Amino acid sequence: MKKPLEGKIALVTGASRGAGRGIAVELGEAGATVYGSGRSLRGATTLGFPGSLDETVEAIQASGGTAFACRCDHTNDEETKGLIERIRREQGRLDILVNNVWGLHELESNPHPKPFWEYPLQMWDATFQRGVRAQLATNHFAIPLMLETGSGLIVHTTFRDRDKYLGSFYYDLAKNAINRMVFGLAQDLAGTGLAAVGVSPGWMRTELVLKAFHTDEEHWQEVGELQQTESPYYVGRAVAALAADPEVRNRSGQVLLTGDLAREYGFTDRDGRVIPPFRL
Repeated sequence: MKKPLEGKIALVTGASRGAGRGIAVELGEAGATVYGSGRSLRGATTLGFPGSLDETVEAIQASGGTAFACRCDHTNDEETKGLIERIRREQGRLDILVNNVWGLHELESNPHPKPFWEYPLQMWDATFQRGVRAQLATNHFAIPLMLETGSGLIVHTTFRDRDKYLGSFYYDLAKNAINRMVFGLAQDLAGTGLAAVGVSPGWMRTELVLKAFHTDEEHWQEVGELQQTESPYYVGRAVAALAADPEVRNRSGQVLLTGDLAREYGFTDRDGRVIPPFRL
């Protein structure tokens, strides 16, 4: 039986761990050929964090999919440009672009936010240079290739909870910038056949979250604080469902919550649960 994304070419940035890995794996299982990019390779991961591009690719291949690990620092425009040129050379097209690269976890992992003025100004670089601008630059180089086929989907992983403050100044500022980027892209892409959406997951049990709570994916249910969490594959299934939807262009410019998409498209997390939309 043909898989829903068979024949599609996808690029997932920040695919070494967390949401990026979950999205890459689910796109691969749905039949897409996946290029996963980031800075972490086995034995040489960012700050020694768990997770690497090699492991992501191996997970996709284990399910019968096709994937490539692409070492790329998306704050370096030449490396980003070179990655898109590689995809053009090897595939001749790009159908799905997932902008997930992010840098805040490298500087701030404290679950209790501080006032703006108590943070170092390097927080700007962590959220805007390694987050917002890195995603914008990937769009800059990738969209011309996507336009050549006249169809495709651009996804930004982000966070939205109506008009609520997101709890931390730099995080709030950067995520709202990404949300506005999605809206602006939709205006510029109108009539091209391409759609741009944001996808807002809930509290994910990423490798770094599990490490912070001194547990793992096999034992997280023993930790009371993690009972309402979701795996990174939940948002992965949301992105795969959107990518397979022939009417996804009607959603262009919107920021969509994973829990809402689960109810609409009928998917669950890997443990069979339908986790409702995350609210602050």
